[in-house]
Amino acid sequence: MRVSVTRKAHFNAAHRLHNPKWSEEQNKAVFGLCNNEHYHGHNYELEVSILGPVDPDTGYVYDLGRLADLIKREVEDRFDHKNLNLDTPEFRELIPSAENIAIVIWNILRDKIESHLDIKIRLWETPRNYVEYPA
Repeated sequence: MRVSVTRKAHFNAAHRLHNPKWSEEQNKAVFGLCNNEHYHGHNYELEVSILGPVDPDTGYVYDLGRLADLIKREVEDRFDHKNLNLDTPEFRELIPSAENIAIVIWNILRDKIESHLDIKIRLWETPRNYVEYPA
């Protein structure tokens, strides 16, 4: 039997949605206010779920204290109070949409969590908009 455990986290970050292959007009038409040349920010809410069997020795799927430490070190310390476009190598060539941020976080954590466990990321960009990866 598989169980899902989830840890919530939070980080604040600025970004600009901009495709350098496009004209300024096309960027503004597609991304609107999110293409502001001076960037804009979000208070991201992150949910990281680990899915797997319950370990009979611990009663855990995954130690949530360990997961909290991992998220702090690998996600919050990396992205909190940063301009994603300018301050993080992950988004120098990748548009920092909520979708791409969720995928990047999943890839970062996938390398740190045992392979027999599945990971799901839910990233809230606003109180009304979130993305999940994998879907």
